[in-house]
Amino acid sequence: MPDVVRTDYVPLLERIAADIAPLIGSGTPAEYIPALASVDRRQFGMAIADLDGNVFGVGDWRVPFSAQSITKVFALALALAEGGDSLWERVGREPSGNPFNSLVQLEYENGIPRNPFINAGALVVTDRLQTLTGDASSELLEFLRQESRNPDIGFDAEVAASEQEHGDRNAAVAHFMASYGNIDNPVPALLEHYFWQCSIEMSCADLAGAARFLARHGLRADGTRLLTRSEAKQINAVMLTCGTYDAAGEFAYRVGLPGKSGVGGGIVAVVPGRCTLAVWSPGLDARGNSLAGVAALDRFTTLTGLSVF
Repeated sequence: MPDVVRTDYVPLLERIAADIAPLIGSGTPAEYIPALASVDRRQFGMAIADLDGNVFGVGDWRVPFSAQSITKVFALALALAEGGDSLWERVGREPSGNPFNSLVQLEYENGIPRNPFINAGALVVTDRLQTLTGDASSELLEFLRQESRNPDIGFDAEVAASEQEHGDRNAAVAHFMASYGNIDNPVPALLEHYFWQCSIEMSCADLAGAARFLARHGLRADGTRLLTRSEAKQINAVMLTCGTYDAAGEFAYRVGLPGKSGVGGGIVAVVPGRCTLAVWSPGLDARGNSLAGVAALDRFTTLTGLSVF
């Protein structure tokens, strides 16, 4: 791991917040999940975690929000750590080009999802983690608490119930994959763990800290190894190509970092060997990514020159 000089990122974060201020409040919260529809879209937070364990922030960076699909990154890391590369026999690594909840490709690809970050792929990952651990959602929650060093991270029961109530498409996807033998656990139990996973509440500070192992080439906060360098590289690569729904090309073009977004308005991004970032603003663009959040990450890479390109 390269030596990284500690930097006070606060002046940079304050400049980014000022630069993108006109965009805060733009976009639309995820209205198809009622528990998210009422979130105040005028909120904005951003945090940077360096490799020394420091976390810097601006705005609403300590306000918890619904992490939603960002949790798919951490579930994938745990599934790889626990079960190894055999996971890739059940889920691909290619961009889908379709909405995150689409069923279109599953039929002509024999129930194998394109990547682990669309809903179908994330269900396969959660199914694998459930088989490996016996309690996928609790295992994930404990991991996030440890890596973020925040024991108060928890599930949001209201969001989980809302997801369950409006989860027909996820149920259809899971049953369809089960018909091809790509789901091992009972679908109702799998869906329960998946909805609880998506309901986890974290702040920008929590997310940036929890994702630090991806910038540390697989090393956890306590110095133990979660992933090999190759596995950490693989997750970062899939984040770059598949992490922002069907806008991954635009995100790579504008931001140039591995990233994973969630419809709660959060995005986590990784500068391998340097730092991790998390940004949150509830207003989403047409593809389900935080409008102000993408702009803030764009400003970060533009001002610092830090990207993978």
